[in-house]
Amino acid sequence: MTATDTRTVTHSTFTIERRYPQKPERVFAAFADPAKKRRWYAADSPGRTLESFEMDFRVGGWERTVSRFKPGSPFPGVALSAETNYRDIVPNTRIVTAYTMTIGDHRMSSSQATFEFHPDGEGTRLVFTDQGAYFEGSDGPEMRQGGWSSLIDQMGATLAD
Repeated sequence: MTATDTRTVTHSTFTIERRYPQKPERVFAAFADPAKKRRWYAADSPGRTLESFEMDFRVGGWERTVSRFKPGSPFPGVALSAETNYRDIVPNTRIVTAYTMTIGDHRMSSSQATFEFHPDGEGTRLVFTDQGAYFEGSDGPEMRQGGWSSLIDQMGATLAD
C-alpha cells in the first residue's frame, strides 16, 4: 500500500420492522427452510442470475449465495457473493448471523444481522437489525438498507402464497 492509497470504512446500524399475519413459526420457517429461503432470498432478479445457493441452518452453520450481473447492468458478468455464518438460533424467536458481501474480487462489507420474531396478536412482528462495516467502493448503508427492505418484503409476499 502506498501513501496515496486510501482505505476507508463506514459504520452503520439500521433496523427494519414488518408485521405479518402469520404466526412466528411460519415466518421463522421462511428463514430456516432452505427451499423456502431460496424462493425469496436467492431468486433471479431483473439485474442478476443466481449461480448457487447453499445453506446449512444451524449454529455454526453457513450460507453461500453467488449471483452474476446480467448484460445491461452496471457490472455485466461480475459475480456478487454473500457468505454467512449462523451465530445464534433460537427457534421461532431469533437468528443472528455474521455475513460478508463481495463483488468480483472486492470485499464490500462485513455485517452482523439479527432477525427477531415477536408474537403480535395472531401474527408476527419481525425486527431486523443490521450492524455493518462498509469498505471503500461498497454499496453503502443506504443501498444495503434498501436491499434488505426489498428482500424482507419479498419474504412477506411468499408467506401469503
